[in-house]
Order: sequence, then structure tokens, then C-alpha cells
Amino acid sequence: MKPSKKDIKWAGRKRSIRKKISGSASRPRMTIYRSNSHIYAQIIDDDQGTTLASASSQLAEVKGTEGGKKGIAKKVGEILGQRAQAAGITSVVFDRNGFHYHGRVASLASGARESGLSF
Repeated sequence: MKPSKKDIKWAGRKRSIRKKISGSASRPRMTIYRSNSHIYAQIIDDDQGTTLASASSQLAEVKGTEGGKKGIAKKVGEILGQRAQAAGITSVVFDRNGFHYHGRVASLASGARESGLSF
């Protein structure tokens, strides 16, 4: 199966971003993945290769959130921010993973900022 032009462009943007961004113990990388129906976010320490905190739209506390997909994305960002605060993380590097910064990606980022993360 041949990849679509959309997938090829997304992979190129993703590679370009990852060349410049890396997470460390002092400032880990917050990465997201957006599918058609769900959104996932992780905070990763690239030096150790470990995930420090994660959240997704499949969590029980996210189900039934008002505002459609953007509202769900904002709630996921808030949950991730709370989990990061509990893990002692206050500052992260934002990795949009090749997705354009608008819509659900921007909503997730604003939710994480409102819950105390800075990037």
C-alpha cells in the first residue's frame, strides 16, 4: 500500500521537528498524537527513554466532557498538567509531532498551560 501525500507531508514535518527538539530530565518533551477520534499526550525524558506522565481521551474521567473534540483535548491537557505537577515537572518542551498548531492541538496545549505547565 502506497502512503498518501498527506501522510508523506506529515512524516516530513515530524522529522523536521524532532531534529530540533529533545527532552531532558530538567525539561522533558511533551509530545502529542492526534487520530480522527482520540488524542494522546505524553511527557518523555529522552535521556532515560522513559515516560514520566501520560493522558488520553480514552480515560474514564474524560468521557462525557462538553465541547466536542476540542473540549476533550483541553481536558486531556489539564489532566496531563496535573499529573506532571504530581511528578514534579513544571517546564516542558512542546513537540506537536508534525500536527499543525490549531484546533485540538492548541486546545490541549492551553489546557496544559492552565494547569501549571510552562512551555
